[in-house]
Amino acid sequence: MKNLLAALLVTLIMTPVMAQAVPAEIIILRHGEKANPYRLSRIGEERAEALAKVYLGRDASDSLLPKGTKPAALMTVTLHTIETMTPTALSWGIPEMAYSVVPEWNLPKSDKKAEETRRTQEAAHALLHDPKYDGKIVIVMWEHQRIASADLERQFPGQKVTFRQLLHLNRLPGVPKTWPKDTFDYFWIVRYRGNDPVPISFSMRKELFHGPYGNLPQNDWGKPE
Repeated sequence: MKNLLAALLVTLIMTPVMAQAVPAEIIILRHGEKANPYRLSRIGEERAEALAKVYLGRDASDSLLPKGTKPAALMTVTLHTIETMTPTALSWGIPEMAYSVVPEWNLPKSDKKAEETRRTQEAAHALLHDPKYDGKIVIVMWEHQRIASADLERQFPGQKVTFRQLLHLNRLPGVPKTWPKDTFDYFWIVRYRGNDPVPISFSMRKELFHGPYGNLPQNDWGKPE
């Protein structure tokens, strides 16, 4: 028994502990409008271009990032998010960090949804523990139900299955419990301080486009396009 306890103690000492390493800010948004499970619609493609030109890309006209600041990562998950993020990634000359889940013809919908949940959990763990994101800004473009969904959270009691739970947004007032299915035009901006994984602030910002992108839908939160 003494030998067993000694071995367990050595194992605990030798096992590395993943410390907190928290970004200063996470910008969360949804992909653009979609035509089918595999590609964006024309409006979605235009939104992808507008996001890069106006808000997220290098030299964006109304950038969400401070001048001279480069995002530490561009995280994506589905084909729609990868396609929407591409103009932004090209502008910065950096690759997307794709926690990819793609529609496979022989994969049941339930299995795909489970995979989306698992990949969301992996991304959240990286965001709050990977030192390369510590004190930096990360842009996360994701599937809306994995950002926030009261129904999904009810289906999995005792588990954390959305960014709202995994990134501790549910500890703050005013964070929506569900991302509406018809809402494509908002940013969630989450700020942290030090190594505390509980955010210090949350805000929502609407995508507002003018000029060549003025035709894009700009509906209010929860309202149809």
